[in-house]
Amino acid sequence: MSSSAARHTFPPDLHAALAELFETTHEGIYLGTLPLRGEGVTLGANPHLKLMFGFPPEVDKSEIRPFDGDRFVHPEARRTFVQRLTRDGAVTDYLLRLRRADDKPIWVEVNAHLAVPGAPEPARVGALLRDVSERRKMEDHGRGVYHELLQYEKLAALGQTVSGVAHELNNPLATILTWSERLAGRSVDALTRRGIATILSESERAAKIVRNLLTFSRKHHTTRGMVDLNLVVRETLSLRTYDQRVSNITTIDALATGLPQVFADAHQLKQVLLNLVINAEQAMLSASGRGTLIVRTWHEAAGGCVVLEINDDGPGIPDDVRPRIFDAFFTTKSAGTGTGLGLTVASRIVEDHGGKLDMQSAPGRGASFYVRLPTSTGLPRPGATSPPREQPVVGRGSAVLLVEHEPALAEAVRDALKDAGFLVDGAPDGQKALEQARTRTYDLVICDLKMPR
Repeated sequence: MSSSAARHTFPPDLHAALAELFETTHEGIYLGTLPLRGEGVTLGANPHLKLMFGFPPEVDKSEIRPFDGDRFVHPEARRTFVQRLTRDGAVTDYLLRLRRADDKPIWVEVNAHLAVPGAPEPARVGALLRDVSERRKMEDHGRGVYHELLQYEKLAALGQTVSGVAHELNNPLATILTWSERLAGRSVDALTRRGIATILSESERAAKIVRNLLTFSRKHHTTRGMVDLNLVVRETLSLRTYDQRVSNITTIDALATGLPQVFADAHQLKQVLLNLVINAEQAMLSASGRGTLIVRTWHEAAGGCVVLEINDDGPGIPDDVRPRIFDAFFTTKSAGTGTGLGLTVASRIVEDHGGKLDMQSAPGRGASFYVRLPTSTGLPRPGATSPPREQPVVGRGSAVLLVEHEPALAEAVRDALKDAGFLVDGAPDGQKALEQARTRTYDLVICDLKMPR
C-alpha cells in the first residue's frame, strides 16, 4: 500500500462511528449531485433529513432531493443558491424557504460544500440542513412587536398633533359661535335670520367634532364618577356617523330606558366602545363592503350589572383565533391597520372597573362583544358633608375681568357681556390680568386656560 493510500485508510471502528453519526444526528445530512437544471441524484440521506421533509422512514433515499426545483417555494431562489455555491465552493448558514413532502413550507438553514469546487456539472455536494422554522417565527414575531410599538408611538405623536390642531380651531369657532348667537337675537329679515341659524348650527357641529378630538387625543388622568352608559354610547357613536355613512354601515341602537348609572371613567368607557365599534366596522367591510351594527344596553338585576352589547353581521371570528383575541400584539389585520393592542387595553379597562369583557362568535355569523359593568361596586361611601358655601350673586352692573389672548374672540365675548349689562375689563394674558386684579376688585373672572403667558 502506498503512503498516500495509507493516509486515507480509516480503521473499521472509525467507519462504524461515522456511520452511526450519520444515522443518529439531529440535523439533516444530504450527499448528492446539484445540477443547474433538472433533478439531482441522491447518494446519501440520513433519517433526520427524511423526517425534516415529511417522508416516511421506509422511503428510498433516491426520493429525498431537497435541492430540486419543486422543493423551492420561490424558484428563483434555487438559481441564486446554486450560483453562489458554484462560485464560492461552499455556503454557511444559508437560509432557504423549501417545501416538505406535504407541500408545507419550512425555513431551512444550509451549510454546504462542493466535493470538487470548479468541477464540471453535475456538481457533487455535501450539506447539513437544519429546520429553523420556529426560530424564524420567533424572530418575525419580535420584528412585528417592534413595528407595532413604532406604530403605537406614531399614534401617540398623531394624538399630540390632533390636540394642537383642535386647540387652534377652538378659538375661531368660539368667535363664530359668539357672534352668531348675538346676531340671532337681533331683529333681522327672514333670509338673514335663516343664514345666521345655519351658521350657528354648523359651527356647533364643528365645535362638537373639535371637542371629541380633544377628548380622544389628550393625555387623560382617570376620573371616576356616576356615568350614564347610554349617554356614553350616544356620544361615541356620533364620532362614527360620517365614516359609517360613507362606508354603507347601518347602526341600530336599542338602549334600555331607566338604565342604572355606573361608577366609572366616562373617557375610558368611550375608548372601549370606540375600539369595539371600529373593529366591528372593519370586519364587516372586509367581508361584504357593508354591514349592520347593533348596539344594545340592558340591566341584569340578578347579576348587579349593566350590559353593553356590540353586535356585527361580519364574517365572525375563526375557532383558532378566539382563544387569543385578547392577547397583547395579536392581530389578524394586515400590517399597518392594527396594533394588536386595542382589545387588550379594552379588556383591561373593563376589568379595572370591576367588570368583564366577553365575546361570542361563530364563523360566518358575525360577532358580539359584551361589556358588563357593576352598578354598585366602587361607589364612594357617603360621608359628612360641609354646608354649601354662599356664592356671590353676579348680575347686571357686576365687574368682569376677561382674560383672552385672541383679539377676535376677546372682542366678541366682551361685546356680548356688555350687551348683558356687565362692566368689562380686558387683559391679553395672565400676567396683565394679575396686575389689574391687584388694583381693582372683580365679581367675576373669565379666563382662557391655555395662553402664551
